Amino acid sequence: MKKNDRIELNITAMSSEGVGLGRSDGMAVFVSGTAVGDVVLAHIIKVKSRYAIGKLVQVLKPSEDRKDVDCPAFKSCGGCAFRHITYESELAVKQKTVEDAINRIGGIPLKSQKIIPSPKYEGYRNKAQYPITMGENGISYGFFARHSHRVIQSNNCFLQPRVFEDIMQTIKAWADKNGVIAYNEETKTGLLRHVLIRRGEKTGEIMVVPVINGDKLPNSNELIQMLKEAVGENFKSLCYNINTSDSNVVLGDKNVFVYGNHTIKDVLCGVCLEISPHSFYQVNRDAAELLYKKAAEYIKPEHRVIVDLYCGIGSIGLSLLKLCGSEGRRLYGVEIVPQAVENAKKNAVANGFAECEFICGDASKAALELKVKKISPDVVVLDPPRKGCNAELLNTVAFDFAPERIVYISCDPSTLARDSKILVENGYKLERYTPVDLFPGTAHVETVALFTK
Repeated sequence: MKKNDRIELNITAMSSEGVGLGRSDGMAVFVSGTAVGDVVLAHIIKVKSRYAIGKLVQVLKPSEDRKDVDCPAFKSCGGCAFRHITYESELAVKQKTVEDAINRIGGIPLKSQKIIPSPKYEGYRNKAQYPITMGENGISYGFFARHSHRVIQSNNCFLQPRVFEDIMQTIKAWADKNGVIAYNEETKTGLLRHVLIRRGEKTGEIMVVPVINGDKLPNSNELIQMLKEAVGENFKSLCYNINTSDSNVVLGDKNVFVYGNHTIKDVLCGVCLEISPHSFYQVNRDAAELLYKKAAEYIKPEHRVIVDLYCGIGSIGLSLLKLCGSEGRRLYGVEIVPQAVENAKKNAVANGFAECEFICGDASKAALELKVKKISPDVVVLDPPRKGCNAELLNTVAFDFAPERIVYISCDPSTLARDSKILVENGYKLERYTPVDLFPGTAHVETVALFTK
C-alpha cells in the first residue's frame, strides 16, 4: 500500500474519536466519516509502518448504523464525532472504549456495566465557550476545527440550547455596530477573544461572559440592553473576563461584573447551586443527575465521613448528602479554584448542610492536610480533570486515608484505567464501573467506578 492508492475497504471497528477502521492486506486503515458495516472506497493520504489513513471517496454499501448527517459543520468542526451514526451505535462505541481501556491499560479483566444514555441528545449543554474571529462581515464565531485553532463558523449548534444562538447573534450585532475587533492570536491584537455562556437548566438563569484582550468592555450598557431584549428575564448576569495572556487558556483570572448577579443558580439532585464564571459544573445537568445517583448507590448507611477531593462548587458531595441523607454525616471538600470554594461554602449553607468543610488547595496537598487532622473517611470521592490523579495522591488515599470505598468519577477512560491499575496495586479491588453519556454526539464519555478495600 502506498500514498494515493484507492482501495475498497470493509469497516469493521470504530475508534473512540469516531473514525472507522478497516484492514487491507493486514494493514489497519483509518477513514473518517465511516461506520462499522460500511463498504467504502478510500483514497490513501498517509502510510505509516503500522497503519494508514484514508479519505472517504464513496460509500459503496452503507452500514445499518449509518444515518444522515444533520450538521453542515460536522466534517470540519472539532465538537462532534458521531453525528453520522445512530445514538445506539454511539453508545456501543463508548461502552467498548471504556471497557477496552480498563482491560488493556488497567490490566483488569472486568466487563463494564451497561452504559447509561443521556436523557437529551440535543440542546443539552448548559455551558459554551465560543472562540471569536474576524469574518467577511464583521466578527464571526463557532468552534475550533479538530486539532487546530482555526475557527469553524457554526450557527445553531445542535448541542447548545437555542437561546445561546440568540445571545451570540446579539453579541455579533453589538460588536459590529461598535467596531469591536476579534483577537488575533498571531498579531496579539484585537479585543474580543471568546464568549462564555452559562445557563441553569432547571432555573433558566443565564450568565454571559465576553473574554477580552484589554481592561474595559466598550458600550457595555448598550450590550446589556440588547441582551435583555434578546433573552428576557432569564438574563441574570453580564461580566467581562480579562485575559491578556499569550496562551491558549480561555479565561483569565479577573472578572468585572457590569450587570446583575455574580452567580447564577441551578438545581441538581434537589440541591440549589450557585455557579460563577470559573466554576466547574457538569455541562449536561440531566445526565449528571443520573451519574451522581449511580455514585450514591455506593454510599452505605454506615458510611459517616465523606472526603470529596475535587469538589468544585460542591455539586458532587452535596448531591450525595441529599441523595443518601445528611444526618450524622460529615463532608470534607477540596478544590483548587478559590471562587468555586466560596460557592461550595455558600451552597452548603443555603441547602442546610451544616457538617461540611471546604478547603482551597491542590488535591494532593489538601489530602495531606486532612491526614494531619486525623480525618478518617469511610468514602473518598475522586472526580479529577482529564489528566487523572497523580500517584502521590492515590498513595495518600490508599495508605493514609485507607477508606473502605473509593468512588472515582472520570471523564477520560485511559487515565481512569491507569489510576485503576495503581489503586489495585495499592490494595483495592475494582468492583464495578458504569459509563454514563454526558456528551452525546461527541467523543467524550464519563464513567463512575467503585473500588473497595
